[in-house]
Amino acid sequence: MEFDREVDARGLSCPLPILRLKKALAELENGQIVRVLATDPASVKDFEAFTRQTGHELLRQEEKPDQVFEFFIQHK
Repeated sequence: MEFDREVDARGLSCPLPILRLKKALAELENGQIVRVLATDPASVKDFEAFTRQTGHELLRQEEKPDQVFEFFIQHK
């Protein structure tokens, strides 16, 4: 999937992945997509809750090898 910005939050624990995502989204325009890489297993529920509460759209989430979680979030 194509994306406009990438946030590498690997090795960071909550709430840092969310804070990094929030900062990236503030710099994007509506419709643009940010890809986030995270290793914190709690990030799966955190990103689901964050997008539900903020109105941004979680387009896809997937667990990659080595316990890396990949998220694609669209700015709304």
